[in-house]
Formats: sequence, C-alpha cells, structure tokens
Amino acid sequence: MKISELAEASQVPAKTIRYYESIGLLSTAVRQANGYRYYHSADIETLVFIRRCRELNISIVDIKQLVTVQRDPEASCATVDSIISEQLARVRQTQRELAKLEHTLEALVTSCRSEQIQDCCILQSLRATDGA
Repeated sequence: MKISELAEASQVPAKTIRYYESIGLLSTAVRQANGYRYYHSADIETLVFIRRCRELNISIVDIKQLVTVQRDPEASCATVDSIISEQLARVRQTQRELAKLEHTLEALVTSCRSEQIQDCCILQSLRATDGA
C-alpha cells in the first residue's frame, strides 16, 4: 500500500511515518520504479502500536525498545514492565508538579482584589525577588 493509505489506516500522518522510517522505528519501505514507498499490512499494526505508545507519552527511545522486544515472543516481559513502570512514575511526578502549579496559580488568582495594575498583587508577586 502507498503511504497515504497507510496513514489513513493507522491514523498517523504521512510526514510522521516518514520520520519514523528515518529514525529506524519503522522498517524502510520498498520503493517501486515510480518512486513511491510501498508498505505491508503489518506496518499498520506497528504504526498503531507506536501511536498508542505516543498517546501514553512514552519516549521514542522506549518505543524503539518495545518494538524490538516484540521480535522475540519467547523473551521476558521485564523490559516492557520496566518501561511502563518508569512511565507511570514520570506521570505521577508530573501530576505532583501540576498540583503544586495549580496551588500556586490558585493562590495568585485569589490574591488580588485591586482594580488597577499599579496595585495588582499578582504582578507584584511575580516580580518579587525573594522567590515568594
């Protein structure tokens, strides 16, 4: 199939498919005499897998490992378990950081009762050199 058909079937843009191919995440397509790239139906499954991993914010490096380990069905799941556990830890850390950010923004938004910029507590707080 052509790249446009693969893009539609996998819901991955053609530009992204070419990028994945260039970094070795997707096997290189066969080029016909007309210059078009032709892909196999198995490439749809690979791209859907990659897309779902990206939706989980898994890094390209980790996705490469996940794609590689699938080539040996008898291999241990330890690599997969480790990658997913580490991603979960990163997500939880991000959630903690976002909760702190939310608290800070909430404090800022409720701190100002002024009607004029010159008296705006939010701007004064953001300009403060003491880090508060």
